[in-house]
Amino acid sequence: MRLAFAGTAPFAATILERLLASDHDLTTVYTQPDRRAGRGRKLSPSPVRRLADVRGIDVRTPTKLEPEANALSAFDAVVVAAYGLLLPDAVLAAPRHGCLNVHASLLPQWRGAAPVERAIMAGDRETGVTIMQVDAGLDTGPVYCRRHLPLDEKSTGAEVTDALARLGAEAMLDTLDRLGTDAPRPQDHAKATYAHKLSADDAVIHWSRDATALDRQVRALSGRLAAYTTADDGTRIRILAARPAQHDAPCAPGTLVRDENAWSVACGVGRLVLDTVQLNRGKGTPLAIVSAANGYPRIFFEGARLGALE
Repeated sequence: MRLAFAGTAPFAATILERLLASDHDLTTVYTQPDRRAGRGRKLSPSPVRRLADVRGIDVRTPTKLEPEANALSAFDAVVVAAYGLLLPDAVLAAPRHGCLNVHASLLPQWRGAAPVERAIMAGDRETGVTIMQVDAGLDTGPVYCRRHLPLDEKSTGAEVTDALARLGAEAMLDTLDRLGTDAPRPQDHAKATYAHKLSADDAVIHWSRDATALDRQVRALSGRLAAYTTADDGTRIRILAARPAQHDAPCAPGTLVRDENAWSVACGVGRLVLDTVQLNRGKGTPLAIVSAANGYPRIFFEGARLGALE
């Protein structure tokens, strides 16, 4: 088939790379315009644009898609993955088989912007990818196929996103092979849940919560915002890796507890054992908790209270 692709994030770049390795004729890529990023706030291309540029593919970065409808009518289908713009009706109707989206959940569960993170935070035992026909709603279109991926107590947002990108690429290729013969099935809208966009508040750790819930928060945000707390002096401590312990600490939530070479924080229920942290000091290098405690003894000491500036 002659395909166009619309995507922006690393998730989308993985799918684009797999499509480029297939027999399909993918000639045009749509992605978000370059954004300012990093300490220098320099313009940076999206992962999808970087890949397309390396492969010599035509890249377009419109802020409005309606004028692209005529050009897209030359394609059999548009594959969409983590693009970041809603597709107008004229674009949805332009390709011969419409627009097909790779969504990182088992629709109708977790429609919206952050399906992987919300699934892990909720303690779901599985997630997956869905290939759907894009319609005017938010992830409401009929479904061609779903592929399942189990979740466990060690699953992180970054690892799950990578796994779903690979799974989604294979599911999309299978769907393209059957396009025109298999009809998509409507979703059960009564079972829909929504994965609201992540905000800065989602990264703040509230130590009054259960340690298990905080562990899920840390794992879900791995590779994106990173969950964090604060020390009394205002130092921000990003918690990159941790694990829950069910036994309670005899102190108030947010209190730092030392047990030989292990450090944990008292929670509303249980403790969160710290493994790797990152401070907004110096070079901001991720540190094993023992190294962090040795390097910053005025922050990490028995009885220190964390989260004072939440």
